[in-house]
Parts: sequence; structure tokens; C-alpha cells
Amino acid sequence: MYSQLERRLADRVREFLKQQYQVEMPNVVVDQPPNVAMGEFALPLSFELAKKLRKAPRKIAEEIVAGIGPVEGFDKFEVAGAGYINARVDRAAFAAGLLSESPRRAAESDKVLVEHTSINPNKAAHIGHLRNAILGDTFVRLLRESGRHVDVQNYIDNTGVQVADVVVGFMHLEKKSKADITTMVRQASEAPRQGGEPPFDYYCWDLYAKVSQWYEKDEANKKVRLDTLHAIEQGGNEAAEIAELVSTAVLRRHLETMERLDIEYDFLPRESEILHLKFWDAAFELMKKKGVLTHVTSGKNKGCWVMVRAGGSMENEEDQKVIVRSNNTVTYVGKDIAYHLWKFGLLPGKDFGYRKFFGYRRKSFLPEKGPAKSEQSTDIRYCWISTDISNSELGAPHFGGVKAIYNVIDSRQADPQNNVIEALRSLGYEDAARNYTHFSYEMVALTPRCAAEMGYVLSPEDEQRSYVEVSGRKGFGVKADDLLDRLIDAAQKEVESRHPELSEKDRRETAEKIAIGALRYFMLKFTKQSVIAFDFKEALSFEGETGPYCQYAIVRASNIFRKAGLNPATEVIPSEVRRGGRVEGSAFKELADDEIWEIWLTAGKLEWIIDQAIATTEPAYLAKYAFQLAQQFNNFYHKHHILHEENADRKQFLMTTAAVARRGIIRALELMGVQAPEVM
Repeated sequence: MYSQLERRLADRVREFLKQQYQVEMPNVVVDQPPNVAMGEFALPLSFELAKKLRKAPRKIAEEIVAGIGPVEGFDKFEVAGAGYINARVDRAAFAAGLLSESPRRAAESDKVLVEHTSINPNKAAHIGHLRNAILGDTFVRLLRESGRHVDVQNYIDNTGVQVADVVVGFMHLEKKSKADITTMVRQASEAPRQGGEPPFDYYCWDLYAKVSQWYEKDEANKKVRLDTLHAIEQGGNEAAEIAELVSTAVLRRHLETMERLDIEYDFLPRESEILHLKFWDAAFELMKKKGVLTHVTSGKNKGCWVMVRAGGSMENEEDQKVIVRSNNTVTYVGKDIAYHLWKFGLLPGKDFGYRKFFGYRRKSFLPEKGPAKSEQSTDIRYCWISTDISNSELGAPHFGGVKAIYNVIDSRQADPQNNVIEALRSLGYEDAARNYTHFSYEMVALTPRCAAEMGYVLSPEDEQRSYVEVSGRKGFGVKADDLLDRLIDAAQKEVESRHPELSEKDRRETAEKIAIGALRYFMLKFTKQSVIAFDFKEALSFEGETGPYCQYAIVRASNIFRKAGLNPATEVIPSEVRRGGRVEGSAFKELADDEIWEIWLTAGKLEWIIDQAIATTEPAYLAKYAFQLAQQFNNFYHKHHILHEENADRKQFLMTTAAVARRGIIRALELMGVQAPEVM
């Protein structure tokens, strides 16, 4: 509702300026007044027009207010201060429209690709990976809610140096054969994660740290890494077969971990296929043909094929970005350029083979009956993985050939990302370069308290720091599954103390929703360029800007309707609105109360917030919105004793207000991947 009014206001002002002053103003700035008592929109355009029209800003504002005429959805316009125009919406019309609006926008045909998670398949996922996956998954939800057709991809670097390190550990430190590792994978998959053999990705976590220490003992050991890496890239040998076995087993564990957070993928493109299907060869020829690459014959990059950085020159060696090394091996950036040409459909004749890899159990529900939903049936949706063309399954979907790309990759990868964009631009693919977004974010650390709770011994210096960094190579970090387990256990203790009457199953399910909501909200509430210091106590708090606080607002609202024996989705909305008819303004006379009106106004801003979050690639806006609406509802809840209200019309309106707030918080949290339990 809010977005529609903002666009309508801007269009009418633009039209009026053209008619009245013969002025074209493509971008009409629409602000928000400092408080709702002054109106819902503010227009500062008079200050911008003052010089052009040779009039005082206030005089221009007065002329616009006098001449603009009625605008649908608005009550009146007022001049404020030295020349601002405040616009007041028709509150009753806004409320009626909000109650009857469709929650989804029309779907667009162009595909958008979001790549996120992309964990090296060499060890267990850790807390830093969770920030990437939660940011990416939430952004996917936002795009889909806005009508975009989105493919979700999770790039798997199964031939990289990190996988090679674990292969070195198995083959050279532990002297294990492929058969030995196959047995380990099977036994680990058969054993419960809470007991028996450690999960395979956990085993690899420890082995990876051991290998890193082994490299430090003797510089000659690093040659084993290089030889193993080359063997894996070449294929057709035991090292390559072990790399395939290890990376596939670890990848499956990663998907299981992310599924706990309701994070799913459509396609898993692997680097091994990018190499073996000759994507790079096609990209290499294209880049040479278009003069993007230069073969260097002297200097430190002699024998290499290089690309000149944006704004640089070949004469300056620091401006030369190596794409193919002198030994003819391609760099990470080179392979990434080929991959992104495929993403945009710019590698004619090149495509992956596709096969099913992982099944997600999807639940469909009956219409809402009270605060809970009734499960109806379960089906399976598959995540596909790349394979050789000859092994591609019949009827497989096609991925790639998209209009726009969002890569969720941490800020340390800014330079490689910029190199890919520059390569696209140099190849003449301006649209692709313009529609390539590096969704950058900062790292996740731990508060010293959290690190101690996870069992790490801290130095006195670390104990005084605001946060403690983690390191996979040193084996210092928080595994994602361990973090989830600790959060769920802590939440379950709270649930058991508050609701001992619940069954063990219900207590566990409630704890899982609270814990996952706490984690996802915590990862989203900080702007993506902020370093996060994770803390259990802060994340799980029922007070302040947290997931449980927002969930509790929903539970409170649901309890009102449960006690009243009403369905908040239908029975508290005026029948005239449900039938699509007009609601008289008298039905909303209580909206004259600014505090109550702010709840309706905020609830109507969700579409606007979604657009802002997408335009800025900043899901933190959504988290702030959910908290603001939950806070407004909680204040309303404490101030108005709804169920004891004696005036029937006023009680109806208060119930409707609670339903609007509840629906808004639920929708916002669902976009963040957060579900509300029935009790807290």
C-alpha cells in the first residue's frame, strides 16, 4: 500500500510540474516526516525548484498545494516550514486497501541467479558460512516475494587447494586408501550425529587442521600439496577419485546442515565439470579473439596470459592480472570468468549435464485454523548437481542464461569479483557487467563469552577483546551444527520451564523454531558491512532486537484470537473487505489515534521495505522492520485490553488491528526464514 501511494504521489507531482511550470523532473524525491502527526510523506522539491523558477521555496510549495488537486488515496496536502510539502493519506482508504491487498506481486519472466553458501567441500560448515547462507537465502525470499523468477546456485569448488589438503591428509598422513575412506563415509552416514562415529565433515575438520600444521613443519611438504592439486585437476587417478569421494560426502553434510535452517538450493555447479567440459577453453579463445588477454614475453609475468586491470596499462606490471600462468594452468579468476559467461548464457554450445543429488521434503498445508497450520501432505523437490553431458538425466531443468546475478561472497573477495566484472565489460558484455552484483558482507567472530561457552581456552588478551576471530586452518571455530545444537538445547530449557505441560516432541519443535529464529534474526539484523560478534545470550534473549522478541509478539497476538475463538486470517476482517466491497470511513474512526495508526501504516510498508532491501542488497532493513512492527504491537497490547473491551465496534477494530500487526510480523519473519511457534 505505502509503495503504491508513494509512486502515485510522485507521478502526480511530476505531471503537475510539467503542466504548470513546463519543468521535467524525472526523479521526484519523496521523504518521510519525522513523525506521523505531520503526515505520511514529505516533498522537499520546492528547494530544488527555487533557483530554476526564481521563486522562494515556500511560495512554490503553496502554488503546488493550491493547484495539484485531489490525488487518490490522499486526504490533503500542507505547506510546512520554509517550503516542505507534507502529504496526509486517507487513513480509512489505506486501511481498507491493506486488508484486501494481495500479498504477492505478479511474476516476472526474466531469470535472476543468486549464488550463495559456496563452502569448500573439505570440512564441516562453520558459523561464518551461516552468515553467507542466511543472507543469500533471505535475499532469494525477498526477490521471489517481489515477483522475480530466481535460480539458487551453490558453487562447489571440488578441485581446489582446500580439498587437496584433506586428500593429502588421508593419503600421506593417515595412509588411507579410497576403500578405507569409502568405509568411513558409510559408517559415518549410518551413525547418529549425537553418538557413534563422528560425522564425516567433523573428521575432515580435524584432519584439515593437522595437515596445515604438517605443512608448517617442513617447506618440502607443500610440494605434496601442489602435486596432489595437479593430480586432482587432471583426473583419472586415485587422488582425483578420493577428492571426488571426500567432496561429495562433505557436500551432502553441508546440505543437511543448511536444511536444518530451511535453506535450499536449485543447482550445485562443480568446478570439476567447468574444467572437464572445457568451459575455460571456450572462454580462453573468446578472450584472446576479443583482445582481452595479452601474452607477456618479459618481466615477472613472462609466459603468462594477463588481463589489464580497469584504468591500468600493460606497461605497469602491477596492473597485469594473471589469468593463465606460465605453466599453462588457469587461475581462480580465469575459471570464474568462464563460469560467469555460462551464467549469462554467453558460452554458446557449452552447458553442464544435470543429475538429481539431494531431495528436499516439502510440506503443503490446509488453510489456517487458528494460530497453527494443519499439515496435509509431503512431496520431494530435488536439488540438481552438475555432471558430464553423457550422464545427464532426461527431463532435467536447464540452469544458466539469466538476466542478472547476485553473488553472495565475503568482502575479501572484492578484487576477484571486480576482475570478473571487468572481463565481461572488456568482452563487450555491458549489460552483463551492469547486472552483476557482488553481494559483499563482513566476517563473523565470537564474543569471548561465546568462545568460552563453546569450550575454547582464551588468552588473557583474547578475554579483553570485543570479539575473537575464528580460523579453520587452526581448527578454532564453531561448527554450524554444534552452534544449532547448543541454541536448541538452551531454548528447550527455557520452553520446559515455561510449558512443562507440552509433550517432549512439542517442546523440541518449539525450541527448534525459537533457536533457528534467533540465529537467523541475529545474522540479519546487522548491516552486511558490520563484523558480527556472535553471542548465545544476546541472540536468544526474549527482550530487545531479537528473533524471539518478534516471535513472542506473534504468539501474543495469536493467543488473543485463540481465547476469543476467532480465526485471525478471516473472522476479524470486516466482511465488506473480504467481499471486495467498500468500507465506510466510520469503521476506521479509531485510526485518528496516531499510535494505532502507526501500526497500520507500518504494516502497509512491507512491500516498500522489500524494494529497499533488494535495491540496496541489505536484508537488515527487513529485520529492523519486523522489530519495529513487533514493538508497536507490544505497546498496543499493553495499552489496550482487547478481550475486555465492552464496546463491540471498538473491540472489532482492536481485534482487526491485532490481526493486521500479526499478519505483518508473520510475513516479515517468513521472508527471513523465521517461523513462530504456538507458545513461548
